[in-house]
Amino acid sequence: PKALAMADHPSKHDHNHIPFFAAMTTYLGYTVLIFIGHLRDVCASIFRSGRYYRNNNNHSNTNSASAATYKSRQARDPSSRTTNALITAKSTQQRQRQQKQVQELPKPTGPFPSDNLGLYAPLLKSWENFYTRRLYHRIQDCFNRPIASRPGAAIRVLERVSWDGNKTMEVLGSLDNLETHRQRDEYTRGEHFVLSEPADRVSRACLNLGSYNYLGFADDWDVTCRRGVLSSLHQLPISPSSSRAEYGTTSLHVDVENIVAQFLQKDAAMVLNMGFNTNATTIPALMERGDLLVSDELNHTSIVNGARASGAAIRTFRHNDATHLEKILSTAIVMGRPRTRRPWNKIMVIVEGIYSMEGEYCDLRNIVAVCKKYGAYVYLDEAHSIGAMGPTGRGCCEYTGVDPADVDILMGTFTKSFGGMGGYVAGNKDVIAYLRKKCAGSSFHNALSPVVCQQIISSFKVIMGEDGTDIGKRKLTALRDNSNYFRM
Repeated sequence: PKALAMADHPSKHDHNHIPFFAAMTTYLGYTVLIFIGHLRDVCASIFRSGRYYRNNNNHSNTNSASAATYKSRQARDPSSRTTNALITAKSTQQRQRQQKQVQELPKPTGPFPSDNLGLYAPLLKSWENFYTRRLYHRIQDCFNRPIASRPGAAIRVLERVSWDGNKTMEVLGSLDNLETHRQRDEYTRGEHFVLSEPADRVSRACLNLGSYNYLGFADDWDVTCRRGVLSSLHQLPISPSSSRAEYGTTSLHVDVENIVAQFLQKDAAMVLNMGFNTNATTIPALMERGDLLVSDELNHTSIVNGARASGAAIRTFRHNDATHLEKILSTAIVMGRPRTRRPWNKIMVIVEGIYSMEGEYCDLRNIVAVCKKYGAYVYLDEAHSIGAMGPTGRGCCEYTGVDPADVDILMGTFTKSFGGMGGYVAGNKDVIAYLRKKCAGSSFHNALSPVVCQQIISSFKVIMGEDGTDIGKRKLTALRDNSNYFRM
């Protein structure tokens, strides 16, 4: 199967361009929304009414009430009268100077002190503010939906309501919170209406297309992982309440790092509490000023943040283009650093196994060949590919036929295929030992929960077939078949 899969792999990716009709209708939709939003803002300022119009009268009333309360306190408190007498004793010249300074300041554009841009910097840019008010709020009921079930293939989504035109949302709760019988009937007659515990909250049965549940551990958790995960609570806490460098290392942390290293065929591995921070804190520990970091132009934001925080020089190459990468590496080696022309201390190339936004896998074989030719290190982010690609789920190296020894740093997360959280970095023992001390995500961040460690261990054993079943093999086959089906 591996040879057949490799035979179908093109050397370069043919990018799927957005159809002209889809692009134009999308731009047209945004244009209409932006135009209507500005029109509503103009009407609100003319008629002094609207969801987002600030009522000066209400604010003035609030200030008057606050002033009255302050005066009544002054009358009851002798110490406050003494303080006021001292304040009044200031020279007339000083008071006049202060009044003149206040008069010279720009007047606020609204009822709140922060509206005075002469004293306060704007918290939001005008476009961000407009986008939130006139575009996002109109459809925000589609996002951030709370669920009342495990994130399996089918989920229960709690119904929400808004009483202020979608500015804020709140969970509906039970049917008793509705005002009329007609409203209750509209919900109960719905095809996907369900009640969720506790308190019979109104929910909607939906198909889940938004979770990382690649291998379905959220669906069959009771069968695959429940016993091991719950048994870990008998001896270990939910949180170690410390970093790995202090008291945060438990026996399960050691076990999960050993099984990750074994699975990836690396000498050692280190686990961290957050997948995003794995890149954001590991890359600055590996690279510094005087180094060169060459990154695919479509790499994840966590890689971008880590690269910028490292202080190393950054170059980008065209997405999945090994020829362009070779050109950049050869130029960097010949020219050296800017101005001084000294050679770079080290060069590292960073790519991803699967680019999640594009749905494309990495041309790893050609990229590794170029890096070996020019002596550059390879850093592979397998956040979306580990556990999902390859006949046994070992990621992009297995899928593309690349020896893991040719990839210096293997990084991945446990949120996609393993039903957990956090991330890992795998490499040789010296590199991992260095990262344990140097990487901020390991030295200062709270350690990964032992319960999550056991979830990861249990899922690894299922994938590797060490649980005595073929569930892991069937999961990988189903994932591949379903992916191919959706691509048809």
